[in-house]
Amino acid sequence: MVDVLLRPLADAFMQVGVFVALLVAPFGWARFRWGHRLDDALVRHRRLGPLVAAALTVPPGCGGAIVVMAVYARGGVSYGAAIAALVATMGDASWVLLAADPVLTLQLKVLLVTVGALSGYAVDALGIAPRRRVDAVVPTARPLPVDPAPRERVLVAAGHVPAAVRLHELGVLPALLWLTLGTGATVSLPVTFQLLRPDNLYLVLGVAGTAVAVVAFVRGGCKLADDDDRTAHPTSMTQVLRHGGHEIAFVTVWVAVAYLAWSMVTHLTGFDGSQLPLFGVAGVVVGALVGLIPGCAVQIVFAGIFLAGGMPLSTLVANTVSQDGDALLPLLALEHRSALLATVLTTVPALLVGAALLVLT
Repeated sequence: MVDVLLRPLADAFMQVGVFVALLVAPFGWARFRWGHRLDDALVRHRRLGPLVAAALTVPPGCGGAIVVMAVYARGGVSYGAAIAALVATMGDASWVLLAADPVLTLQLKVLLVTVGALSGYAVDALGIAPRRRVDAVVPTARPLPVDPAPRERVLVAAGHVPAAVRLHELGVLPALLWLTLGTGATVSLPVTFQLLRPDNLYLVLGVAGTAVAVVAFVRGGCKLADDDDRTAHPTSMTQVLRHGGHEIAFVTVWVAVAYLAWSMVTHLTGFDGSQLPLFGVAGVVVGALVGLIPGCAVQIVFAGIFLAGGMPLSTLVANTVSQDGDALLPLLALEHRSALLATVLTTVPALLVGAALLVLT
């Protein structure tokens, strides 16, 4: 019972959720401080568009790719730059992989940026450029700052924001989630570095953390993600923490689903994954096809299966190249022709790179 049900739920929070939190905060702060310069860099270096667009997806999550989609929709970059970003992004699955294996994630990022840039330049060289909808051009990719309430505006101007005001803006549930994450980190980090053994406290904190994440996920409407152009350009640290909490809950829930499902399958049936078409050429094809599904939920589950030992690296790479993360969703709303064609185009390098890796390994 413990190993089959409770341990996977605890591991999802303690091995993934906690480390995602340690990454979300600094990356969110950096996006808050310098995010407005990203789209400016794309416009200034238009001839280097595919390379710059691919490089903007290096930070975990979907923010960089969403910025590129917004700039593309208003005509600021070429279609090749949009394809480069979609190929290079790992979406929210990058949080899962980065928390579990930072070295592998860095290697994958280098590979994805290279493949993304080359794919983007190839698309531009071939002259592939779907016609944009005239009435869908976005006038600006940068959201206007939200004017706070008069009392809060005075407090901000005076450089003093009481903790009660900050807590009210953040919300009780996100604050509870961040508190749980901080508590879990005090146990998870020593366990990760083998300074402590995962005992009952680890199990209790992990299950409790996953429970809080599930509540936050449900209260958020069970949305696949809330990534959009607004959250790609946060206007305050409170917004960074609120969105970061949602992102952590989202990742934790789907990792828990993957871990729990894999644990039940392996323990109850003895099924070890070798029977699935996730190995060899069939695995590369399956990984690329799964990447066609928009959003990050299925991709997070896929990454979780890889970390559980259920698929080889070639299958994972095919999936990471093919998937577009949440960036495809705003593109579907703005330029559906471009989005639908992009899902096909990103599958081509996914099959090629996955097959090449299969042969080399």
